[in-house]
Amino acid sequence: MSLPDGLPMAVPAPGLPARVRIHEVGPRDGLQNEKTAVPTEVKAEFVRRLAAAGLTTVEATSFVHPKWVPQLADAEELFPRVRDLPVRLPVLVPNERGLDRALALGAREVAVFASATESFAKANLNRTVDEALAMFAPVVTRAVEAGLRVRGYLSMCFGDPWEGAVPVEQVVRVTKALADMGCDELSLGDTIGVATPGHVKALLAALNEAGLATSRIAVHFHDTYGQALANAYAALEHGVTVFDASAGGLGGCPYAKSATGNLATEDLVWMLRGLGIETGVDLAALTATSGWMAEHLGRPSPSRTVRALSHKES
Repeated sequence: MSLPDGLPMAVPAPGLPARVRIHEVGPRDGLQNEKTAVPTEVKAEFVRRLAAAGLTTVEATSFVHPKWVPQLADAEELFPRVRDLPVRLPVLVPNERGLDRALALGAREVAVFASATESFAKANLNRTVDEALAMFAPVVTRAVEAGLRVRGYLSMCFGDPWEGAVPVEQVVRVTKALADMGCDELSLGDTIGVATPGHVKALLAALNEAGLATSRIAVHFHDTYGQALANAYAALEHGVTVFDASAGGLGGCPYAKSATGNLATEDLVWMLRGLGIETGVDLAALTATSGWMAEHLGRPSPSRTVRALSHKES
């Protein structure tokens, strides 16, 4: 697959980062929302192709109980097939049992998944926010002691389907709790895609005021209302350099039915290329990979860039 000659033309904007790192979540956050399980070898090939396309962080799978996310029940079979790739391969661990499973397979980077709201904590973890934090504390401590990088995900940072608007100070409290327990990186999730650029900037500023450096913060946008790229640009303006995205725009959230697809990695890369911001990603190879996965899933990719480039190719 080839790109249009000279497009997008790189026109840098003042004050933006020179380079960003994309945290690719397609194999985990994307495929966990599929109605049927994808074969293990297809998942492994997906991870390999994403790494070959230049993505340096590819979230491989989740060590949750198969009852809760049956699409990722093959974590023990999948991870050994990809663990020797020369990229970061974080995995999600919901509790100490999940951490045990990840450590046994040689994982070097893990993530925990908290909620900024009580309703989602109950739906996703069957706990209050504070009970979930208490559950994660020993997981993070053990992971840090084992020399692992630890990421803290925080869902519902900009709105909740049951509670509506989420106060900024509420998000700051839980984010700070994750940081204080030892999470290296903190990913702010717009789980139902309701954020707007001003809200993004207000939350990032509030986190800075609470003592959390922008260098520790990542953002995770969904495109439910078509705002994901605008929100990503607002985060760029604030200095954020880590962006979660999903190849081909795969994914949602099995516990938030209004959560549509993640920000498509291709759409993000197209914008970043146009801004002259380095990602290290081969957009043509990435687009081909998403097209390949769309064929396996039996439907077209929701990514605008994948569709545009695929149409050009045909």
